[in-house]
Amino acid sequence: MTHLFQPLTLRQLTLPNRIAVSPMCQYSAEDGLANDWHLVHLGSRAVGGAGLVLVEATAVLPEGRISACDLGLWNEAQVEPLRRIATFIESQGAVPGIQLGHAGRKGSVWQPWLGRHGSVPLEEGGWLPVGPSAIAFDPEHRVPQALDEAAIASVIQAFVEAAGRARRAGFKVLEIHAAHGYLLHQFLSPISNQRQDGYGGSFAGRIRLLLEVSTAVRESWPQALPLFVRLSATDWVEDGWSADETVELARHLKSLGVDLIDVSTGGTAVNAEIPIGPGYQTRFAERIRREAHISTGTVGLITEAVQAEHILRTGQADLVLLARELLRDPYWPLHAAEALRDSEVPWPAQYVRAAQRDTPLRKPR
Repeated sequence: MTHLFQPLTLRQLTLPNRIAVSPMCQYSAEDGLANDWHLVHLGSRAVGGAGLVLVEATAVLPEGRISACDLGLWNEAQVEPLRRIATFIESQGAVPGIQLGHAGRKGSVWQPWLGRHGSVPLEEGGWLPVGPSAIAFDPEHRVPQALDEAAIASVIQAFVEAAGRARRAGFKVLEIHAAHGYLLHQFLSPISNQRQDGYGGSFAGRIRLLLEVSTAVRESWPQALPLFVRLSATDWVEDGWSADETVELARHLKSLGVDLIDVSTGGTAVNAEIPIGPGYQTRFAERIRREAHISTGTVGLITEAVQAEHILRTGQADLVLLARELLRDPYWPLHAAEALRDSEVPWPAQYVRAAQRDTPLRKPR
């Protein structure tokens, strides 16, 4: 069997293969509620053979949304629509997971396809975002209100309560979003965090909130199920959050019971110059895996089956997360099995006859 289609066991949960659907915002919810779009979008990737399907960044508080059309888990009404999705994903042999997040200073923006940039005016449904410091992301974004310690405690509690709702909805993997310039990453980076209290300044101060969130969520999330954290390994700017800091943070997170670091980069600095190319973030996942001795996932311009197989075969990561490539081809995992000549990967029974016209070894599942 190829490395790409080997199972991955984390705690007492086994993923059927090493392909994960990366969380991808759809900006298609109303009042945080999942709907048929989310069911079909996520369900089709489960049908397509991904081993883990992660629901997009799901806000733990209304003011933690990126846009007014984001998914949420800040109330009980949002549980049942997500349970429908988790149930379908699992029925297709995939593992349902969800990413919990808080947008912080990058919240209250427009749906991307509207062609409008920056913060939504208050009179048009926007809200006052929050952050570690009163520093706007860019001139088009509203200056956030700096969180005091009472508000920080409320954020931590919101993550815990949302994790409980995620479990009741049937999710088996939980990911804390601490990347891409959103709230928890904002606390990590000296670009966005200029606090002078215990949540800022030194490395220990800047990582404090993420450690507290991770500790609280790990204590409430079932011990048999894995907890992921997504990190931006670098801000790609001088004097920003660095790869060295990410490795040290990963060591702390492992000691708290985090099982896998989902490694991305960037998102905090508007002036970042990112050397984008095939697999451009994989080296960070490899370093964290090697130096922090924790499982990692990697993402970013991974498009070909042989590329993904090479990443796993050479020990650069334990899991490959795909986003845009799975938008282009929801059945990428099945096609990857064909490209790698792995005849053990089954097609859905409903599709197997059509598939067998070209690949007679395809089996139904």
